[in-house]
Amino acid sequence: MRSLRPHRIQVLCADDHLVAVNKPAGVTTAHDAARPDEPDLRALLEARFGRLWLVHRLDRDTSGVIIFARNEPAHRALSEQFEGRAVTKLYHALLVGNPSWTERTADAPLRVDGDRRHRTVVDIARGKPSVTHFRVLQRLKRYVLVEAMPETGRAHQIRVHAALLGHPIAADDLYGDGKPVFLSQLKPDYRWNSAEEIPLIGRTALHARRLKLTHPVTGEALDLLAPYAKDFNAAVSQLAKLA
Repeated sequence: MRSLRPHRIQVLCADDHLVAVNKPAGVTTAHDAARPDEPDLRALLEARFGRLWLVHRLDRDTSGVIIFARNEPAHRALSEQFEGRAVTKLYHALLVGNPSWTERTADAPLRVDGDRRHRTVVDIARGKPSVTHFRVLQRLKRYVLVEAMPETGRAHQIRVHAALLGHPIAADDLYGDGKPVFLSQLKPDYRWNSAEEIPLIGRTALHARRLKLTHPVTGEALDLLAPYAKDFNAAVSQLAKLA
């Protein structure tokens, strides 16, 4: 990720008030004191767009649509939409296994930084209300592609709720087994040419697919769609061929 350059980040929407991009996986949204030597997305984009205000976050390994404000009034207006749950957030994820359901809602209160691994945990007594709606999009070999729509915005919410339903997100090392998705594990006759097989996807298989919100100044309805990251698309495409 050190080689990532601002001009290589896909811009989905930009004007004098906001900028929305397709965040690459493997980069933090903003500066992380635990990773002081790593570039962060906001800093990378500020080199191109000038000062940006943080509105919401995506996990380091999550790809997809994210929006920043370019001035204080836009920041206030966008933040109010997120805090007031006026924004529709749609994610796509690869879950391990083949759930018996087609649609399922996870409604479990969550507490952030709840254990020694700094994970978000289900906590009936002290957790904050958290709701995520899941819908199966495509059943694949040993995995399933789902759409996840969180009503709330707790840290790691989709990851925790998916695991709670018994189908953690593929390659999630905090809430699942962390194992990458290898084609050789799914296709016994597959042979690779390099010394070490490259996984179809080796990071948490979660992609922020869509944001629906209102422009903070014009009032225009914005529908921001982020194409799949290369690894996510490869995993879905290859698994679909084996289904």
